[in-house]
Amino acid sequence: MSRKRIKEKAKRIKLIVMDVDGVLTPGDVTFINGKEVKFWYARDRIAFYILKRIGDIKTCWLTGRSSLEVKKRAKELGAILFDGVKRKKDIWKDILKRFKVKKEEVAYIGDDIVDLYPIKNSGLSFAPKDACYDVKKAVDYVTEAKGGRGVFREVVEIILKAKGLWKKALSYYL
Repeated sequence: MSRKRIKEKAKRIKLIVMDVDGVLTPGDVTFINGKEVKFWYARDRIAFYILKRIGDIKTCWLTGRSSLEVKKRAKELGAILFDGVKRKKDIWKDILKRFKVKKEEVAYIGDDIVDLYPIKNSGLSFAPKDACYDVKKAVDYVTEAKGGRGVFREVVEIILKAKGLWKKALSYYL
């Protein structure tokens, strides 16, 4: 898809929905002493804080796994969490209704075949550089970043630049 078309679609975004494992984390499921441990990327964290300050775009996590660590992280970052979801298709309409958005106003970030329904039913879709082939083929944009290494930050920058809000985001840090 052309940069111009991505920018047009990005201007409408009011909600970013994303998978967790393989998008916000590298996708490894690691246990240490029986406790699940996730590895998070600092730049993604900053992107959540940027969105909170700007207040124009909400975030939602949609994942098949249930994890105490993910619950804590979602709360800390202000993302609404839908976890333990076996078929993302089954909850997609509920998400649109809860956030009062049309599909054209939703960006989705996914990395595996379980994400194909939301990818095909969102206004703008993204996949990490290391997503599976079928997902990369289906999305509007494949990020330069790999899963867990700044995918969300890259998406936020694309959307905020399209909306003319990136300078406002930067002004907080200047």
